Amino acid sequence: MKLMTALLLILLMAVFAKTVLFSFRAQSPKDYTGTGPAFSMKEHLSGTFSSEGLIFGPTGKMTNSFVAQMVGEWDGDTGTLTESFTYSNGRTQNRKWFLKLGDDNSFTATADDIVGEGRGVVSGSTVMIRYKIVLPPEAGGHTLSATDWLYLTEDGVIMNKSEMRKYGLKVAELIATMRPVEGTKP
Repeated sequence: MKLMTALLLILLMAVFAKTVLFSFRAQSPKDYTGTGPAFSMKEHLSGTFSSEGLIFGPTGKMTNSFVAQMVGEWDGDTGTLTESFTYSNGRTQNRKWFLKLGDDNSFTATADDIVGEGRGVVSGSTVMIRYKIVLPPEAGGHTLSATDWLYLTEDGVIMNKSEMRKYGLKVAELIATMRPVEGTKP
């Protein structure tokens, strides 16, 4: 019995170590300090973008895909990112993020389907934001904890990876691109 308990404890510690030290959740904005190209929210989230993405469920199987058009606009340290999605299941969605730059590369973000404020950090070539999102009723209406990472590539394309969790368990993952549409930068 003691051997079983010890093995179970070792297994739990290994799962915890993998989750905390060797996974998407383990990365930190500090990991990207000094990386380039440097992500400027005012510069790189301005203008019109086309986006393509995939959504994966809790088993890792793709459950949906989407295309979207996004428009970023800034007035000083406040900005908006308007998103219009069309999903492969025929559903459409519109969201408008309201962004506010803060000190020391921090920012806040709100939207109609976000609980309270999202909090984020710009670091090197990345942006990380954490927030709580309420799914639409047809998707269950659940409130999920989300972590989004945006990675700026050398050619100006932004790669987005997000994880959504409920009770600490990953229930969805999103991978997307955001490509600037030529001639739309302010």
